[in-house]
Amino acid sequence: MRRLRLRHLFLATTCLAAPAAAQEAVVLDNVVIRGSSYETEGTGSLTTDQVSVGEKEVRDIREIPMSTTVITDAQIDDRGFTSLDTALQKTPGMRVLTNDSGRSSLYVRGFEMDYLYFNGLPAPLSSIYGTQPDLSIVDHVEILKGPNGLFIGTGEPGGAVNMSLKRAQRDFGGYVSLSGQSFGRGRAEADVTGSLNDSGTLRGRAVFAYEDGDGFVDQQENGVAQAYGTVAWDVTPDTELTFTISHMERDITPFNGLPTDGDLDLLDVDRSTTTMADWNEFENTVDDYLLELRHELDGGGFLKFSGRYSTRDVDFLYAYGASAADEDDTVTNLSWLAQQYKEDSLALDAYASLPFDFGRTTGNLIVGADYQKVESRLYSARGTIAGSFDLNDWDVSDVDRPDVSWSSREETETERYGLYSQLRVSPLEGLNLIAGGRFTWYDQTATDLDTNEETDDIGENGRFTPFGGLTWDVTEQVTLYASYTSIFQPQTETDVNDRLIDPAEGHQVEIGAKGRFFDGLNASLALFQLEEDNRAEVETGTRDYYAMDVESRGVELELSGEVLPGWQVFGGYTYTEMKYTDGPMDGDVFKGYTPEHMVQLWSSYDFGPGALDRLTLGGGLTYMSDFKSVSSTGEIEAPGYTVVDLMARWEVTEQSDIRLSVNNVFDETYYSRVGGPSVFNFYGEPRNLELAFTQRF
Repeated sequence: MRRLRLRHLFLATTCLAAPAAAQEAVVLDNVVIRGSSYETEGTGSLTTDQVSVGEKEVRDIREIPMSTTVITDAQIDDRGFTSLDTALQKTPGMRVLTNDSGRSSLYVRGFEMDYLYFNGLPAPLSSIYGTQPDLSIVDHVEILKGPNGLFIGTGEPGGAVNMSLKRAQRDFGGYVSLSGQSFGRGRAEADVTGSLNDSGTLRGRAVFAYEDGDGFVDQQENGVAQAYGTVAWDVTPDTELTFTISHMERDITPFNGLPTDGDLDLLDVDRSTTTMADWNEFENTVDDYLLELRHELDGGGFLKFSGRYSTRDVDFLYAYGASAADEDDTVTNLSWLAQQYKEDSLALDAYASLPFDFGRTTGNLIVGADYQKVESRLYSARGTIAGSFDLNDWDVSDVDRPDVSWSSREETETERYGLYSQLRVSPLEGLNLIAGGRFTWYDQTATDLDTNEETDDIGENGRFTPFGGLTWDVTEQVTLYASYTSIFQPQTETDVNDRLIDPAEGHQVEIGAKGRFFDGLNASLALFQLEEDNRAEVETGTRDYYAMDVESRGVELELSGEVLPGWQVFGGYTYTEMKYTDGPMDGDVFKGYTPEHMVQLWSSYDFGPGALDRLTLGGGLTYMSDFKSVSSTGEIEAPGYTVVDLMARWEVTEQSDIRLSVNNVFDETYYSRVGGPSVFNFYGEPRNLELAFTQRF
């Protein structure tokens, strides 16, 4: 594997801010604030009380009338999460179709995600291009379940994932960490932050990460390099300007999964079995630039402008099995796929948040506008290599790398802009009514670069997306809520009469309860019914698209935070039922990737004062019921599974610790993902160990 290059390096000099001299000393009572900070770094908590996902400002989770989940800094650290997909695999309500690191497909409430958010700004997401972030630059991950149409307009209806990026701190600090994993992967991280002037009005932060090594599949390798820098400047006491730059490279030897047998049954072969060619390769670079300007207003409101520009360059060529396996575990021919992909995207957002009082009624008004432009260029080619290949003795050393000649070249330009508003009103103490709406203008054109002809031209003018909700604090600990949310998705597919299928329309009704107990334990219960009308889907056994209605409904239970001093939990149970409700496949299961029952649970205990005061123990469980892949070729079913993980952390000094993790303790053999007869059937990881050392300063 080639050595990864970092083309952007960030250097930050840091110093402690000098305390300002005070003319008068004011003595205040001691105040202890627990779980009230938006940033989770340094809290050591598996929960937080505040989120911004699905909103335009930071709010208490009990004020948001939708289900939310947060992966805190402590969770990322305790479990050794390094990529977004590895973290979401262990998160309640999330379904990850595993692939190479950073290239997995992310599902929530049965729908694949097509956008990620970085500090609230959207970025297109497509799993094949591996653009998910490395978690070294993330303070915490926020998940909103259900349509997020109010603040984006278009997209898949399942939910939204927002990366709250690390911010520059006033006080000097940081860490260096080294880790190694029994498959042969190694990783190093460094993070430093602090004030850049004596007054602390200028602050900086730099983060570096490098990871490389083998996976459990023969010949598979995963490498990533990340550099990140951010500077925050207090232009005035009421105005803060933040600039962030990030550069990531992935260098992967990709594996595209195993085939099934001829009856669409999953194979019973060694988990290290590969279908790769020696010349498989995947390389990408992702550069992000983010600017944020926030000005505080008298009375508690604020104005905010933010912009994000990103570029993605992807180049890959890889081979995989071209057929189902026969009785002696051989496949006929290899398929190969080559692509070059380049994407430039710009997202701009400006809004005002204005609190108000009207008699005994209090409230808040948000008004804003946003703009997004995405330009992409895709060159693609595919082919077949003749031969017969034995899965139990895979030898493709005599298979030559194909001479790639692009069979298709396409350029796509998408523009979307909108006007939005949200009104919160509290007519009675503890009762909050929320209403919002958005008008979206959308235009997308695609051009065949070989013929210079337009292949797609779709648009929407001023399409309205409504939002409504309420929260009611029935006690000091418990809030009841209800919401109606919506979104739409333009489509380029045509039906059997060659007519363009209208945009899909997603809408969800959710009711639930959220509670906060013991001054540190968050709990939630949600019942949801999510419907998407007019979705373009291929009828089983054909290649024809039809407009179909689909439905996802279920129940979610979640718990996060401190149960007793030193004992923390994070986890939940999700029941999901998905089916077509109209069209040629009415009543059939929709996709089938999402199991009906999912359980994700993690618990840790810090022994505190005593003989074991330096020790923290943790354990987790992942349970999935049966799931399947449903396509025009038929159904591939996978049995459910249960995986147990353990962790021990020893505090060597107050500033350093060693962590030992044992993943899949009982070495459960299972398939984590199923796909088609020739591809996309993945075993879950065998038992493996990880040892990590962290030095803080």
